[in-house]
Amino acid sequence: MMSKIHRFNSMILPRLPPAFSTASGTAVKPKTAIVMLNMGGPETTDQVGDYLHRIMTDRDMIQLPVQSKLGPWIASRRTEEVKKKYSEIGGGSPILKWTNSQGSLLTQALDQMLPESAPHKHYVAFRYVPPFTEDAFREVESDGADRVIIFSQYPQYSCATTGSSLNAIADFYKNRTTPANVKFSLIERWASHKLLAKVFSERIKEKLDKFDEKIRDDVLILFTAHSLPLKAVSRGDTYPHEVASTVSRTMEELGGRNPHRLVWQSKVGPLPWLQPYTDDAIKLYAKQGVKHLILVPVAFVNEHIETLHELDIEYCDEVAKEAGILQIERAEAPNVHPTFIAALADVVAGHISNGPRISKQFLTRYVTSPLTTNASFNKACLLG
Repeated sequence: MMSKIHRFNSMILPRLPPAFSTASGTAVKPKTAIVMLNMGGPETTDQVGDYLHRIMTDRDMIQLPVQSKLGPWIASRRTEEVKKKYSEIGGGSPILKWTNSQGSLLTQALDQMLPESAPHKHYVAFRYVPPFTEDAFREVESDGADRVIIFSQYPQYSCATTGSSLNAIADFYKNRTTPANVKFSLIERWASHKLLAKVFSERIKEKLDKFDEKIRDDVLILFTAHSLPLKAVSRGDTYPHEVASTVSRTMEELGGRNPHRLVWQSKVGPLPWLQPYTDDAIKLYAKQGVKHLILVPVAFVNEHIETLHELDIEYCDEVAKEAGILQIERAEAPNVHPTFIAALADVVAGHISNGPRISKQFLTRYVTSPLTTNASFNKACLLG
């Protein structure tokens, strides 16, 4: 079932003019639009209630019994607690700031690498807070780009994350015609990209250097990713093995000296999710005598509540200390690390030069996506 939670609010995000300025101040029309998909996060605590409501009523993200009633109830019950957490990390999520910074650096790199498809312009398309997915596509249409590349900022594909955003795009185009003469294409996964593995390995090395040289090679690396309901895994969601592929490539890049495990965080609701959970793993390894750890958020490309609060405060400051861990470090998210910007640019440049409009891997998913059944949008992606 497609989510119906998309509502454009022009009072929240006014439409931008159909052009953007170069460094010299000259207004130009973008030739290539890069639409960056992500979940988003509330910039202020005032947005937390609506943010949680949208998440808990999105059946792509989480499926609950009597969701139209239970979802809003859970969101309401959690709002004050989550507001407090955002207050403890500065009053809001930095994910929009990081995404805009990444997008600006990405398009600058692409303008140099591929002048024939320049100028490139990035658009942020968040699922649960402004700028919403539909906001981004209205702006893209207004700007009149010749090519539109839908670029998921979840490197590992899941129906709950990238899939939900793609359904929002399909909803947007359900009752409207896609722009004429515009070439649409999709980058929905890039979990095993060599530069993605390299940036994670470099972030890990930054933290390994903080440990005494005598025990450095024995530090346990816990790769942690957002968990997923087992129900989704049983339906064939590829997310778990795509996360594992990122871990494998990262350890190859590191040279494989350190022990490592993949663990899962951020479970919501009563249903069974992927395990072991990150906090339980920290406690268990401490009992086994492991006293030196690094947490690596391997499925997040920028800092947000689940790194800054869940990992840094709840796990590193509270769980680890209570468990008797002597030293625990948390690797930074890629953010604007030069290697990560190079990864983004390489992914998009390769796609522009010789990538398929829609990958064969995406078309093999078990659950039919409205993106591939919506005739107008499907025609734009495959034939436009």
